[in-house]
Amino acid sequence: MVSPSIEQIQILAPGSGTPVVPSVGDYAQTSEGWQEVEHRAALSHPRTVAGAWEGEPGSVRLPDWPYDEICVIQTGRVAIEDTAGRRREFGPGEAFLVPAGFDGWWHTLEPTRKIFVGVAAR
Repeated sequence: MVSPSIEQIQILAPGSGTPVVPSVGDYAQTSEGWQEVEHRAALSHPRTVAGAWEGEPGSVRLPDWPYDEICVIQTGRVAIEDTAGRRREFGPGEAFLVPAGFDGWWHTLEPTRKIFVGVAAR
């Protein structure tokens, strides 16, 4: 078995990796003008996604978060809100985990960049 080489180290940043714009159909609801792009790394594990994310102000509703997602906010500000209206805000340098199955809203409060890793639970 050949070990990965230094050339296989991947940068997690806008402009690196494969750009992916998730379909608004992936969400239960989106606010007008919702915009986002993921810059995904190439991974060997089929149930894992990782990369950099950029989003403009707006909101999406996810009634069943698809994976355990670790987020590290680099710039900007976001809020996560559950269906009872409880809300947590996160800004630059803060890291958090959204558990698979979470039911609620992702609010991008200002232009934001994050690094993320998502691991599918199912």
